[in-house]
Amino acid sequence: MDRTARAGVLSCAECVAGVRARTASALVVTGAIDVRYLVLDASTSPTEWGVRVPCSTSNLGPGFDLLGLALDRFVTIRARLPAERTDGMRTSYSGHTPPDTAGPDSVARTFAAFDRAFGCKLPALDVEVASEIPIGRGFGSSGAVVAAALLVAAEVSGRADLARDRERALVPLACELEGHPDNSTASLLGGCTLGCPLEDGRLAVVRQPVHRSIGFALAWPDEPLSTAESRQALPADVSFDDARENPRRLALLLEGLRTGAPGLLAAGVADRLHERFRRPLVEGADEACARAVEAGAYAACLSGAGSGLVALGPVGSMEGVAAALAAPLDGGRSAVVRPVLDPPDVRAYAV
Repeated sequence: MDRTARAGVLSCAECVAGVRARTASALVVTGAIDVRYLVLDASTSPTEWGVRVPCSTSNLGPGFDLLGLALDRFVTIRARLPAERTDGMRTSYSGHTPPDTAGPDSVARTFAAFDRAFGCKLPALDVEVASEIPIGRGFGSSGAVVAAALLVAAEVSGRADLARDRERALVPLACELEGHPDNSTASLLGGCTLGCPLEDGRLAVVRQPVHRSIGFALAWPDEPLSTAESRQALPADVSFDDARENPRRLALLLEGLRTGAPGLLAAGVADRLHERFRRPLVEGADEACARAVEAGAYAACLSGAGSGLVALGPVGSMEGVAAALAAPLDGGRSAVVRPVLDPPDVRAYAV
């Protein structure tokens, strides 16, 4: 790695020992990946790291376990070297917080997986997680946290090369942790992505253009729906006709996203593999999607596994669509959102 790529980045040992940074600042751009480091003078070492990662909608009908689109509701992770403690990790949450579980939280689980994958044991850290992403609504909340934690782990461990080469290094690990490639890939890379796990363990990623004329709205009920529960509703087998129809619709969807053509988007969102089995789990979903179309949306469908919904329509007309999408849902809330096309920035601070 050249000097520019290493500038402003320290190893764990250097951070803990307080060794001074040798370089003032750097801006690294590799392909579509843009990683920025806050300016550090020659007498300081980073003691705090922060990253802000977007949520995502996934599937959009026939892109089942394949397609993800980063959207502008975010999770922020800040990690600090504690003043006194020398081992362990403390995690605090604010905003939309995950349910209490007996096992390790997703940040600790992701850090442990990073250690196993790359042999980089992280130092003691105080971690704060602040999330704008409703949990259990199909907006990729867990994938965003995994993506953010991997980026922080790469930075703290002195392996910024992994963040720069995240498509090959971090995206497959995130897919392994999540069990599917759609949400975490979009959160790590930005934009609309299609991820396909290959037989040799690699993950092939295609970047899908999204026309600027397309607007997006999200709506969600009070009641969450876990991905595990939603997957239990899926059949073990599907008919040949259904299996044949989905790639046809996916082709229309992708061209509609590229061109903004309303007719292609309306036809392309139709799905035969998962949507009709999952929608009954979300009370009011059918009526909500129909009302969104009546209000001007091109199409509406489940967002990921649910219980949230997503609508696509003219970019300047999505406030009314969002309200219509939420109205039939129990305790329905909504938001007009925009695609996040750039990958997340990672920043290091000297405090």
